[in-house]
Amino acid sequence: MENNRQKKINQLLQEELSIIFQRQSSAMGKGILITVTDVKITADLSISKVYLSIFPQEYRTPLINEINILKPKIRKILGIKLSKQLRQIPQLSFYLETSLDEVEKIEKALKGEDENPIR
Repeated sequence: MENNRQKKINQLLQEELSIIFQRQSSAMGKGILITVTDVKITADLSISKVYLSIFPQEYRTPLINEINILKPKIRKILGIKLSKQLRQIPQLSFYLETSLDEVEKIEKALKGEDENPIR
């Protein structure tokens, strides 16, 4: 169960990472939208799981690979921005958020639009 400190750090990391990805995606200029959907930090505040939603779908795999390569740079930017609030910046792990895809599949199946409906 998360304590208040973890919740505050999760929110802080989510806000700052959202700003970082917003600037990066606008610099790419391809009409890419990267959303930080959730952040979960461990109890010892050393590792943070960051869940990303990337639109359009064809850019998901290449972008998540690029983001994983740039992890040290992203962590350094966070360190500069959050040096007053956090003593140590957690290690970052990035994951694709796929829950919206699952919801879309279920909705299509319920409407009968899917080729292989759920039985």
